Amino acid sequence: MAKKQDKTEGGIVAVEEALSKTERFIEKNQQLLTIIIGVIVVVVLVFFGFKRFYMAPREKEANEQMFMAERYFEIDSLNLALNGDGMYPGFLEIIDDYGMTKGANLSKYYAGVCYLKLGNFEEAIDHLKSFKGKDQVLGPMAKGALGDAYLELDQAAKAAGAYLEAADLNENEFSSPLFLMKAGWTYEILKDYKKALEIYERIKFKFPASNEAREIDKYIARAKGMM
Repeated sequence: MAKKQDKTEGGIVAVEEALSKTERFIEKNQQLLTIIIGVIVVVVLVFFGFKRFYMAPREKEANEQMFMAERYFEIDSLNLALNGDGMYPGFLEIIDDYGMTKGANLSKYYAGVCYLKLGNFEEAIDHLKSFKGKDQVLGPMAKGALGDAYLELDQAAKAAGAYLEAADLNENEFSSPLFLMKAGWTYEILKDYKKALEIYERIKFKFPASNEAREIDKYIARAKGMM
């Protein structure tokens, strides 16, 4: 019992010593600690102020400015969508003027697709690669469009990689088998029939209800025959 009491008293003494050291440290460095805390508070206030009073209005303005460019995109007036019509800005101007906003990021996707359709594949790649796509729909679509651009430039290996990324980014019954099929065709271009077969079988067994699965057996047979 005495030993237990000694241990308890020893623990209390150790805690008191630790508290005493902490108090001495605080007293010694009080000015420095005050400065550090002040800097942290200022940084936090600046961050939230920046988001609320600068970025929020910019986000709203960018979205409003995009409206006409999106309309032109929908009707395939791609040059107007990219460059504007003199009254309303196009995607390229929105990217330049609202660089840190979500609207500018989305404009990079639209600009990339516009350039792809116009046959300007290098520009398409630049804009699609700079697009930060967390959206479950646009993310895969951007990667798929990137694959199309690479393929047009005869960069089949990069195209296949982009198609696989597109298929895996948000795996689902609609876009995943589509991009997997494109990846399979591209691996056939590369004469990697083993990889093509692996992808076709993935479509067959993982997405049996998809449109791509309807005729997948003939692609499986062809890949096996070419191996």
